[in-house]
Amino acid sequence: MVLRHIATLFEPGVRYPAKDVNVVLRAFHHDFAALRRYLVDECLLSRAGDLYWRSGGPVEV
Repeated sequence: MVLRHIATLFEPGVRYPAKDVNVVLRAFHHDFAALRRYLVDECLLSRAGDLYWRSGGPVEV
């Protein structure tokens, strides 16, 4: 549930460099790298190289 909430902080369709993702995740936990891995593992964020994008989670309409 917490990971799904964090995923909503990233705009669908926008690609984020890792440094920008880290800034958002640091607000939730000092181990932002683990949070980033968990988001990718749960298919809430996808990754290619140094870019991340939202690939799951709820979308408000």
